[in-house]
Amino acid sequence: MGIGRGAVEDAVALLRRAIDLGVNHVDTASFYDDGEVNRRIRQALSPYADGLVVVSKVGARSVPGAPSLTLAQKPAELRVAVERDLVQLGLEQVSVVNLRRADIAPGLIAEGDQAVDLDDQLAEMIALRDEGKIGAIGLSHVDAATLIRALPADIVCVQNAYSLLDRRHEDVLQLCLDRGIAWVPFFPLGSSFASFPKVADNDVVKQVAADSGATAAQVGLAWLLAHAANTLLIPGTRSITHLEENVATGGISLSAAQLAQLEAVSDQATDPR
Repeated sequence: MGIGRGAVEDAVALLRRAIDLGVNHVDTASFYDDGEVNRRIRQALSPYADGLVVVSKVGARSVPGAPSLTLAQKPAELRVAVERDLVQLGLEQVSVVNLRRADIAPGLIAEGDQAVDLDDQLAEMIALRDEGKIGAIGLSHVDAATLIRALPADIVCVQNAYSLLDRRHEDVLQLCLDRGIAWVPFFPLGSSFASFPKVADNDVVKQVAADSGATAAQVGLAWLLAHAANTLLIPGTRSITHLEENVATGGISLSAAQLAQLEAVSDQATDPR
């Protein structure tokens, strides 16, 4: 998709406002819009402030003109993706790089030569870390068994789909809690994809929001923070207003009664698979 100048300027303004608000964790990947997201981050934030953690992801690549991503799971492809991140972002080291596996649903499932053994991938990631091109290794879209296999590589974070209404990876979250690994839920409020219910549309969430003077989205994010102390939020937005609301979630304290209401909702939620 073509990107107009106005859209780029809006993205730059949004990123700079995030830094002004104290955000120090930026999530990206070279395959997001064929590197355009990385280039906007560099335009907006370079030279980067001390303490800013830039986290990327490898395991897929964009194909110009194609409607969706394709897998890039081979070790050499992981290295190419990291090299692209470094060039596009203008960095000497990416703070953390998440290895996006492709062996569980939903999403692309690796087949043929893209069905790469985890140990081979981790060996390449460790080599990139040893070379100083990445600071630490994370995982994305993994089950508990995969995380346990990867633990010797010193995994610092796991990025899985997870929300109040989608707790299919609760066992992975608990493992992260036990091991002191950061939990980074993507789709924390659901998404337009049918298998990820929208948290802000839930009646109980809306009622708690009305009672607390918050937005439904803020309630969904506040529940995540209250549910697990190792949670790092990465809600995406194109709106500065929504950005400011998301950041303000850190100041929202849900009562024990409200948390109980929300826990009851999550306990009743069905596994989207």
